Amino acid sequence: MAIALHQTIQRLLLIGVRFEPLQAGPTPSPPAALQPLVNVIAPVHDRFDARAIEYGHRYRSGYWAIYLMSALAVLFAVLPLALGWDGALHHLHPYAGGWVGAEVLVILVVSIIYWRGRRGDWQSEWLRARSTAELCAYLPLLAPLVDFEKPMEEPDWYRRVFASVRDLPTAEEIARLCAQNEAAARALLQKAWSEPGFITGYATWAIGIFAGQRAYHRNLAIRQHATLRRAHALNASLFGLTAIGALLHLTLHATWLAIITTFFPALGASIHGGMAQSESHRLATTSERLVEELELAIERIKSAASIPVSETADRHPLHGAIEAAISLLLEEHHDWNLVVLPHRLSLA
Repeated sequence: MAIALHQTIQRLLLIGVRFEPLQAGPTPSPPAALQPLVNVIAPVHDRFDARAIEYGHRYRSGYWAIYLMSALAVLFAVLPLALGWDGALHHLHPYAGGWVGAEVLVILVVSIIYWRGRRGDWQSEWLRARSTAELCAYLPLLAPLVDFEKPMEEPDWYRRVFASVRDLPTAEEIARLCAQNEAAARALLQKAWSEPGFITGYATWAIGIFAGQRAYHRNLAIRQHATLRRAHALNASLFGLTAIGALLHLTLHATWLAIITTFFPALGASIHGGMAQSESHRLATTSERLVEELELAIERIKSAASIPVSETADRHPLHGAIEAAISLLLEEHHDWNLVVLPHRLSLA
């Protein structure tokens, strides 16, 4: 997939930054009882994941393009003055209108991006697809926690396991997927908890999934913090140069100083706006907290998996440990939606 604009901007900001990514290692294979369920759900997850990536790129690249092209419009507006073409006696004065035309073109492109983003509802499509993809990803892991012996009053397995949890993500595709696989899951998992090796295999698989999420969020937090530091340093430099240009303008009446005193603060404001709309700081802070909580959740799963089944009166403690870990991921996803949702394209 081609690199999106927002990814290119982050790569430019991170030039020269070195950090060692946390490698989670390959995720272990699921228990044999869950493999058919994984095979059925994987294509659905992949379809929504691809849609989430597509619309996420559109939305984030869209507001970055609006911010940066707005600064470019300011540059085109001031260039005739900075180059001296605005003077009626300048030999290039007849071409000064070209910069005006470029400014109008940039504003037109910004308007088209905004119109397409609103009409296509890029942000909402991204959030919906990402929620569905996330819920699909953990559905096979959740299946052993569902009591399939009870009547199916609620098709959504998440709502059956987390009945007391408010603000669960809602996705019609998930409820439909659960209903379609209800009978198959019941047959596959009817005696799974009593089968030799299931508990160990289920625990190892769950730990691999949560370790992957822990690595993802740790790397995300590091990159976001590094991007923020670079963006703040760049903004400080731009506004510092603006101040120098303004001071020089008191004694040196050069028209080119107009570029420094108008375009540089506009570019700095655009970068600040893009970073603010991306909510990098809040997302990085949330990821840092989740890394610690997932570490504790993994330890609880390891501890629960080591308890012999004969010592439990009901289901193995692993049931509760994995349920708590999934709850952490659902809570993080809900918080992410609350952070991103208010930042619609119109803010740019």
